[in-house]
Amino acid sequence: MTDNLTQISHIRLASQQIPSTTLKTIPEMISWMGAMQAQDYPMAKWAMGIRLPGTTDVEIESAINTAAIIRTHVMRPTWHFVSPEDVYWMLALTGPRIKASMKSRHIQLELTEEILRKCYQVLEKSLEGGNHLTRDEIVKEFERAGVVVDNSRAAHIMMRAEIEMLVCNGVVKGKKQTYALLEERVPMVKKRQEEEALAKLAEKYFFSHGPATLQDFIWWSGLTTTSARKAWEMIRPDLEVIKDNTGQVYGFLPKYRAAPTSNFRVYLLPAFDEYYVSYKDRRAAISSEDFVKAVSNNGVFRPIVVVNGEIRGIWNRTAKKNHLEVKAQFFRPPEPEILAETEKSARVYGRFCGFDVTAFEYE
Repeated sequence: MTDNLTQISHIRLASQQIPSTTLKTIPEMISWMGAMQAQDYPMAKWAMGIRLPGTTDVEIESAINTAAIIRTHVMRPTWHFVSPEDVYWMLALTGPRIKASMKSRHIQLELTEEILRKCYQVLEKSLEGGNHLTRDEIVKEFERAGVVVDNSRAAHIMMRAEIEMLVCNGVVKGKKQTYALLEERVPMVKKRQEEEALAKLAEKYFFSHGPATLQDFIWWSGLTTTSARKAWEMIRPDLEVIKDNTGQVYGFLPKYRAAPTSNFRVYLLPAFDEYYVSYKDRRAAISSEDFVKAVSNNGVFRPIVVVNGEIRGIWNRTAKKNHLEVKAQFFRPPEPEILAETEKSARVYGRFCGFDVTAFEYE
């Protein structure tokens, strides 16, 4: 990477709270990040864990079950963890864009507004009173009401219900996710005016993800270029800017300017981590040659090995009865000190999960 891209990658690590953090709680972390991508549920929990050293998977699961943080579709659309204080105004801001993007697929699935309204009524009746149901249980309720549902229809009905601020995640049953009524989990609060919401979303993104470009913000938020540019201009006085070797402008919070640019710390970041999924231009962290190794042909962002701000490999874990096996695959042969740090990071991940890492391999 060129020097200015290296600097950008190190400031991003700092702003994303990966090397160290002053944040103390899981809700504080989610509020700082604005939203954290969460479709890979176990990995999304580790995304929080690596940013809050000493936190365990069990503690994060508890925060999810008690609605200290909320998992719902809020941008692009995909699942994200968001703060209860942010969920309503964020959905009010991003929801219309998501609904517009789903329109053609709803036509293909023959999901009319009339059918969706009927489904909402079923959801309100079946989930009221704190009754948290899995998707399979909800599908049975739809079928009892005469709504024809297959997997694709069910996914889109529930996503739309989330965007309409009707439902969100409920308490995990065993290993199964459930849905609950959002207003029963998070009391309705007064929504922000659109301009205030735009500025707040931009502030959360550029403060926690910077240095980032306007195009990065558009990608992450799903906003129109016009709305995103307006948000950028409103918070621009609070940002410092840096340019890459093409002249592209990146904004970030000035307090992270002095992020160190050389060390041998290694981070095993989860699949779909914000460190690489939340930017349209990912050159600061990974070359195009290596990107195809870190992301599958169908768009699955694999767990990554990050060395000195650069994505140098991928990793995976295998859960055994009472221990974990971690394997790292480097894009190029690692230096001995990097390999040693990678093994240390694997053991940190094991402690987060509540297991010993008894086998560490690399290639």
